[in-house]
Amino acid sequence: MIEGRVFKSTGSWYEVHTSEGKIIQSRLRGKFKQDALKVNNPIAVGDHVILEEEIHGDHTAVIKDIKPRSNYIIRKSTKKTGFAHILASNIDQALLMATLAFPRTSLGFIDRFLVSAESFRIPSIIVFNKSDILEEDGFEYAHELQELYESLGYQTAFVSVLENEGMDEILDMLKGKTTLIAGHSGVGKSSLMNRLIPGLEQSIGDVSTFANKGTHTTTFAEMFEVEKDTYLIDTPGIKELGLYDMQMSEIGHYFPEMRALIGACKFHNCTHTNEPACAVLEAIEQGDIAPSRFNSYLSMLEDHDNRR
Repeated sequence: MIEGRVFKSTGSWYEVHTSEGKIIQSRLRGKFKQDALKVNNPIAVGDHVILEEEIHGDHTAVIKDIKPRSNYIIRKSTKKTGFAHILASNIDQALLMATLAFPRTSLGFIDRFLVSAESFRIPSIIVFNKSDILEEDGFEYAHELQELYESLGYQTAFVSVLENEGMDEILDMLKGKTTLIAGHSGVGKSSLMNRLIPGLEQSIGDVSTFANKGTHTTTFAEMFEVEKDTYLIDTPGIKELGLYDMQMSEIGHYFPEMRALIGACKFHNCTHTNEPACAVLEAIEQGDIAPSRFNSYLSMLEDHDNRR
């Protein structure tokens, strides 16, 4: 038996790297038990797996078992109702790449990603790219967002991958960790990876001037070694990040500013929407909780109601 880690998944074959430096193309044979998880990808990039080499194969192997995951980040499946898709497993942090123009990343999307990561206790970094195309008012707005999210405990960076600005800061954030990188198509994920990993040459898609949206260039999740003990997991561009298997009463717990007020509301089952003596609503009135964050929270509650 051989132990290794999944670096790439193409749906049917998995590229597994061993500690000895070997790369083995591996596959599943038959059904794979996944406990209570209803997912359409039983093996995810980042998984530590046990292999058995195929006797008659061309240096291929069969995945016999998966070692327990320390964590994973997941979203609703876009292909199968009621199922989920694991973006990556065994990660130390998640890096969300966002842009405030061409294309514009909505604050709702940013907050959904942060909530999803919080639900799995995965620290998050927000990187705002394309500073080179922002006008003066755009800079002011970007720094307001930086101040907001840093006040909530999130690391942020403001960079221009095109101009090679801010790359050292990003590399320092990544050192010694396995990081999932995510974001809408067109925000510069592939360009960032090409900067950090010379010779990688990830394909880069154009941004449509009509729809102001990027084209998908990454089809499957894949992990890359930036330097020793530093890994980046690239994911396909995410259009929507549907929260999976989260109770309505839990959502507020994954907003740090709301979590700090747990127990302060008059009612223990307060939804923070219209109840009297609600500490969260009072904090909003006093300006201690940003309206954009509360709107994101309400949007998530609405999505939860629509699923029932």
